[in-house]
Amino acid sequence: MKLAGMHYLHVTLKPTIEEICQSHKSCEIDPVKLKDGENLENNMESLRQYVDRIFTVITKSGVSCPTVMCDIFFSLREAAAKRFQDDLDVRYTAVSSFIFLRFFAPAILSPNLFQLTPHHTDPQTSRTLTLISKTIQTLGSLSKSKSASFKESYMATFYEFFNEQKYADAVKNFLDLISSSGRRDPKSIEQPILLKEGFMIKRAQGRKRFGMKNFKKRWFRLTNHEFTYQKSKGDQPLCSIPIENILAVERLEEESFRMKNMFQVIQPERALYIQANNCVEAKDWIDILTKVSQCNQKRLTVYHPSAYLNGHWLCCRASSDTAAGCTPCTGGLPANIQLDIDGDRETERIYSLFNLYMGKLEKMQEACGSKSVYDGPEQEEYSTFIIDDPQETYKTLKQVIAGVGTLEQEHAQYRRDKFKKTRYGSQEHPIGDKSFQNYIRQQSEISTHSI
Repeated sequence: MKLAGMHYLHVTLKPTIEEICQSHKSCEIDPVKLKDGENLENNMESLRQYVDRIFTVITKSGVSCPTVMCDIFFSLREAAAKRFQDDLDVRYTAVSSFIFLRFFAPAILSPNLFQLTPHHTDPQTSRTLTLISKTIQTLGSLSKSKSASFKESYMATFYEFFNEQKYADAVKNFLDLISSSGRRDPKSIEQPILLKEGFMIKRAQGRKRFGMKNFKKRWFRLTNHEFTYQKSKGDQPLCSIPIENILAVERLEEESFRMKNMFQVIQPERALYIQANNCVEAKDWIDILTKVSQCNQKRLTVYHPSAYLNGHWLCCRASSDTAAGCTPCTGGLPANIQLDIDGDRETERIYSLFNLYMGKLEKMQEACGSKSVYDGPEQEEYSTFIIDDPQETYKTLKQVIAGVGTLEQEHAQYRRDKFKKTRYGSQEHPIGDKSFQNYIRQQSEISTHSI
């Protein structure tokens, strides 16, 4: 998620995190830790505003969630619902455990590890981010007794601000969007999930050869199954477009009908031209329609940015109404995966893992040379290993163990040189420093053993 969702994380959280770091507002709500002159109610209100802002940007960011993450969330949701059929909320909690607990909460808690801030935050800001992270994590968990989940009484008191149904509904709508849009079978979920609805103006699609292609106000409704419109809210649909039939969703140039805020939903036979109430509403509809249809196998790569009028396309002047598009599509592009990795840090982590499990590596190496690997499992300790290619595995393990051993020798030499150059009683190694005393003790033991 860190690799696939780094760009998504930056777009969603970075502006608010930067503002929190720059403002340096005190948000301490623990009465014991309050400084002189601080007001508990003011701090609580500042923290509440920060939590509200971050919660809103997260729950409104579903259309920006990378496709690869949505696919995984959908699979996770379906597997959990199938395994725990008696738990009606498991389809939400299974996904929220990843997106909130393992993605957003850690990024808020330690923004420098996700390149949201260039450096470690100061203690006061770090404390603010800790409180925000704990609250956001609890909001996303959808647990029934949230106040009881806090060990600290002041956190339970603060959380009373968020004990409203609107917060739970916002989380569920967000989880529905990111865990249903990446599915392969649009009808795999029996109950359709309402994603967006509202009045817009649409142009007649021209199903009848001599019908009038005028504009009419209709109530549009989008679920994870279909995109429909009807005369008024609650009426029977006049038109239903299955999600799998949406080939592209793009803006429509103003010159087509001399109307602003228009976009087109392109289908196999024709395009549906729609005018939203304003530019913000148009962008919201385009984003969410693109999101729910971006996994369709027949999505277009090119489209016509203008309408087909008077026997030709206004954009490219092609006369055939079935002519291929003249402009690359902007929606449905692959997820923006940024491999922004700290090589030194990741190499150090790999080395630490190898060094920590050196005993198991050596045991695996012995297993490769064991007769049980070649002749089948026997009653001995190595029979628990299953190794497909023992010879190549033995060579690889030998190289890994040798490499880790060489690095360990380099580290040991570095420590020896460092302590030799550092005077006992200096700032680096003050009197009573346990690490220095341990080193002296280890060196004396090594010398005695050598003698």
